[in-house]
Amino acid sequence: MLGGDEFISSPPRKTVRFGGTLTDVLLKYQKGETTDFELLKHQLLDPEIKDAQIINWLQEFRASVAYLTKDFEQLVSILLKLPWLSRSQDVVEEYLGFLGNLVSAQTVYLRSCLRMIASHFVPPRVTIREDDVYISDSDDDEESLSGNFNTCHRALQTIAKYVPSTPQFLMPILVENFPFINKSERTLECYVHNLLRITVYLPTLRLEILELIVERLLKIDVSAPRQDIEDAEETAKNSDIKEKTTEEGLFDMEEDEETKENKDTFSRSDVMAHPLAERLDILMNILFSYIKDICHVDGKLDVNNTKDLYRDLVTVFDKLILPTHASCHVQYFMFHICSFKLGFAEAFLDHLWKKLQNPNNPVVIRQTAGSYIGSFLARANFIPIVTVKACMDLLVNWLHVYIDNQDVGTKAYCDVVLHGPFYSTCQAVFYALIFRHKQLLDGNLRKGLAYLQNLNFERIVMCQLNPLKICLPSIVNLFAAITRKYQLVFCYTIIERNNRQFLPVIRSSSGGDSVQTCTNPLDSFFPFDPYILKRSKKTIDPIYQIWEELSTDDLQELKKPFKKRTTEDEDDDFLKGEIPQNDGLVGITPNSYDSNILSPASSVGSPPETYVQRHL
Repeated sequence: MLGGDEFISSPPRKTVRFGGTLTDVLLKYQKGETTDFELLKHQLLDPEIKDAQIINWLQEFRASVAYLTKDFEQLVSILLKLPWLSRSQDVVEEYLGFLGNLVSAQTVYLRSCLRMIASHFVPPRVTIREDDVYISDSDDDEESLSGNFNTCHRALQTIAKYVPSTPQFLMPILVENFPFINKSERTLECYVHNLLRITVYLPTLRLEILELIVERLLKIDVSAPRQDIEDAEETAKNSDIKEKTTEEGLFDMEEDEETKENKDTFSRSDVMAHPLAERLDILMNILFSYIKDICHVDGKLDVNNTKDLYRDLVTVFDKLILPTHASCHVQYFMFHICSFKLGFAEAFLDHLWKKLQNPNNPVVIRQTAGSYIGSFLARANFIPIVTVKACMDLLVNWLHVYIDNQDVGTKAYCDVVLHGPFYSTCQAVFYALIFRHKQLLDGNLRKGLAYLQNLNFERIVMCQLNPLKICLPSIVNLFAAITRKYQLVFCYTIIERNNRQFLPVIRSSSGGDSVQTCTNPLDSFFPFDPYILKRSKKTIDPIYQIWEELSTDDLQELKKPFKKRTTEDEDDDFLKGEIPQNDGLVGITPNSYDSNILSPASSVGSPPETYVQRHL
C-alpha cells in the first residue's frame, strides 16, 4: 500500500480508469458494446483532464494504433482536438510520437492530422469579456506563440518523415486555411511566416507556397490603390497636426529637448493609416526578409540558393504579376532579389525582353513587359549605365526593324490596337532616357552625344506610327525637352499637330454626358513607381532611384538649346574643370517652366502625370 505522498507523486497505472485495456474497449465497440467507449470519449473531452492522464491515454493509443481504423474516426477527431500545445513538454513529446504512429499505421487520418497542424499556424482565439460583452480576439503571447509554432513544424516534419506523400496532401489544406484578407494583421503575419518556414524543410512545396502567398498579397494590393493609401495618410497626418495643435493650446508649457525628441520619434510611426496597406506592409516585410535569408548564408550571398529562388520567383511573376494590371507593391520582390547581383538583374531584363519581342505572347503581356523594362531601367540604381546602354540598343534596334516592316503598307498608321507593343517599347525607351540621360552623357560628353545620335530618335518620332501621340503626355513632354536641349530631335511640332487632332470622347453616365480626352490610350502604368509602404520601404529605399526635381537654375538651363562644341572647346572646359557632372538623375516638367515647378503632391518621387500644352 502506497503512502499519501507516494501516491500523489507516482504515475497513474497504464490501464483505463474503468478497467480493461484500450484495445478491449475498441473491440467491444465493434461488437456493439458502447458503454466503455462513451466513457472513454467523456474522459478525453473533460476540460479538467490532467497532463498525466493525457500521457497515459496517448501511450495506450500508440500501443493500439493498429485498431484505429476508419470506424473510429470520431474518436481520432477528439484526440486531434486535445489542447496538447498548451500542456507540459512531456505531453507534447508523447503527442508527437502518437501522430507519427497514427499516420504511419493509418494513412486514412493523414489529412485530419495536417488540418489540425495547419489550424495552429495562427494565434488561438480567446474570448474576452468587456462591459458584459464577449469579444473574440487573438491570444498574442509572443513567447508561447513562438514555441507553439516551433512544435507545429516539428509535428509536420515528423509526419512527412513517415509519409513521403505528405506535401501533395498538405498544399490544398494550406490553401483552404489561408486567412481572409480582412483578418487581423497578426493572424495574416503568423500564417504567412509559417508557410514560408515550411518551404525550408519541404522544398518541393516552395513554388506552390510562393504562388499562394503572392496571389493573396495581390488581392490586398489591388484592393488598396495608391491614391487611397496616400489619401488615408494625408487625412491621418492632418488629424495628428490638429490634435497636436489642440494639445499645445491646452498645455502650453516649456519642454526640455529630450521630451521634444521623444514626441517627434513617436509621431514618426511606421503604422499605415489605410488598414489594407498596413496588412500588405507587414506581409511584404516578411517576404523581403525571407528572400534575403534564403539567398544569404552567414551574411554572404549564396549564388546557388539565389538562382533556385530566382527561378521560382520568376515563375510566380509570369503567372501572377504580369497579367495583373496596376499592382503597386507586390512586384517589388523581383526588384529586391535582382539587387543582390547584377547577373540576376540582367537575367530579369532578358526575360522581359523575350516576352516583349515574342509575337506569340498576348499583346497585353508584351505591353506590360515593355512597361517593366522601362521602369526597371529607370528605377533600379544598382543597374550600371553599361547595362542600360545594352538594353537601349536592343529596344531601339527592335523599334527600327519594326518601322522597316510596318512603315509602308496598309497598316502604316497610328493605331494602338495594331501596334501596342511598339508604342509600349517607345515609352520604355523614352522613360529610361528621362531618368538616365545625365549618366549617358556623363564623363565624355562628345561620346555620350554620339551614342544618343546613333540611336536615331528622329526616325522613331517621325515615323507614320506616330508614337508621340500614343505615349503618356507627361513622358512625351519630358522626352521632348531633353532631346531638344541636346538637339537630338525636335518633337514639339509633332506634339502640337497631335494636340490639334485629338478628338474628345463623349461618355454617357447617370449624371449626364461628359466630354473626356483619352491621355493614356496604352492604359500603361509604371510598375516600379515609388514604394509607399512604410516598414518594407526601408528595404527598397537604398536600391531605388527617386525622381528628383530641378532647381530654378536647372530649369532655366534646360530651356537653352544645347550648343555643339568643337574638340578645342571641350579641351578648354576640361582645363577649367567644367566637365558636366552627374549629381543625380533629375528631370523636369517641360510644360511648366514658369509655374508648377514641383510635381503634384500625389506623385512625389515620380514624373508628374499632368499635361499642359506647351507652345514654343
